[in-house]
Amino acid sequence: MTEHPSANRLSAQELQDIDAYWRAANYLTIGQIYLLDNPLLREPLRLEHVKPRLLGHWGTSPGLSFIYAHLNRAIKQRDANVIYVCGPGHGGPAMVANTYLEGTYSETNPDIALGEAGMKKLFRQFSFPGGIPSHAAPDVPGSIHEGGELGYALSHAYGAAFDNPDLVVACVVGDGEAETGPLATSWHSNKFLNPALDGAVLPILHLNGYKIANPTILARIPEEELRALFVGYG
Repeated sequence: MTEHPSANRLSAQELQDIDAYWRAANYLTIGQIYLLDNPLLREPLRLEHVKPRLLGHWGTSPGLSFIYAHLNRAIKQRDANVIYVCGPGHGGPAMVANTYLEGTYSETNPDIALGEAGMKKLFRQFSFPGGIPSHAAPDVPGSIHEGGELGYALSHAYGAAFDNPDLVVACVVGDGEAETGPLATSWHSNKFLNPALDGAVLPILHLNGYKIANPTILARIPEEELRALFVGYG
């Protein structure tokens, strides 16, 4: 049967809903990085509302949330069994934001409920004394990879997929992490998967152009060269 070319296209309403979700996740992310109080900005921002020390990285976070939103859409559409391995662990506030927005964070942390009071607690606790770490630590629902030490995202993703045939592991690899030795070798891990016994790994290269202090190699080579590289990896 020939599939209609528009069968897999998102409707205008779906696009609007996903965009609204994504923008909300971005706000929750930036709030964790910056705010101690006034979570909904109901009053003009004052210095005492802002954390004295800012931790967590914004640059990678919108991309992580964009991927998270579309993975959730695919999970609902296909009833798929998917986990998300976040290589750019410094985007931890984005992972916390998405689990809070979808409701799973409040299931494991009932005192941090959806609403203004819960948002204030969520923002205040992030990378704060007595709070939670700045990366995707084990307290984040669904996290099996903290990401503080770069290079091991794909190794953990393939480890989760081995002997787990019903699982899809979406693994986001930052283009800075892609330059590390362990990660550069991990691209070959697909050669060890047995489709009959193992799950699937979906590597997602987060090509946002920069690592912590300078541009990345993969962002500076021509697109056809980048495609050829990954075709070679299989």
